Amino acid sequence: MQDFLFIAAAHFLSLLSPGPDFFLIARTSLAYGWRGAAGTCMGITVANAVFIVAAFGGLSVLRAGSTAFMVVRLAGCAYLLYLGWLFLRHAGKSSLDAKPASGKARWRGGIVMGFVSAILNPKNALFYVSLATVLASRQTSPAAMAAYGAWMVFVVLAWDMTVALAIGSTALRQRFTRALPSLERLSGVMLIVLALVLLVQAGSGSR
Repeated sequence: MQDFLFIAAAHFLSLLSPGPDFFLIARTSLAYGWRGAAGTCMGITVANAVFIVAAFGGLSVLRAGSTAFMVVRLAGCAYLLYLGWLFLRHAGKSSLDAKPASGKARWRGGIVMGFVSAILNPKNALFYVSLATVLASRQTSPAAMAAYGAWMVFVVLAWDMTVALAIGSTALRQRFTRALPSLERLSGVMLIVLALVLLVQAGSGSR
């Protein structure tokens, strides 16, 4: 039980820290409502599940300093720069009066964008590998590891959908009609800054 409480607390605290996934969900929810962001939440959850299975399954290819990890980090930086540029380019062009999007095409597109955002975030890989290392040092059983992994996948989906529901509510969307362009620009700048910070860290870490 003590290990589970540690895992649950550490994982939830990591979810509370705003990152590219949060900004992506926030923008999609504001622009299209929570239904429009559901696919994005699902894509992020699937990417987290991939990392959890890889880390908890003992795959060391994504450990910090490995070639695969550096590739993920650099690709993630490029994607964050692209996402930030996309937010800045389309700032003020999203219509909050549009009906919430729930069509299959947008849902599939949301899954792809959410998956790419989360899978190219090196912090996700590093976090799950760190947790797996701690659990391995405590000789955690495979059954317990599987249970922890399943719990984290569930929490990721539940938290992301909660954020989408809260931000994508009709009342909140109406209040943010005028503020959305500024929020989109702020999100774009934050994503670009985050990408640059990761690039600097990658450069200093390779020396």
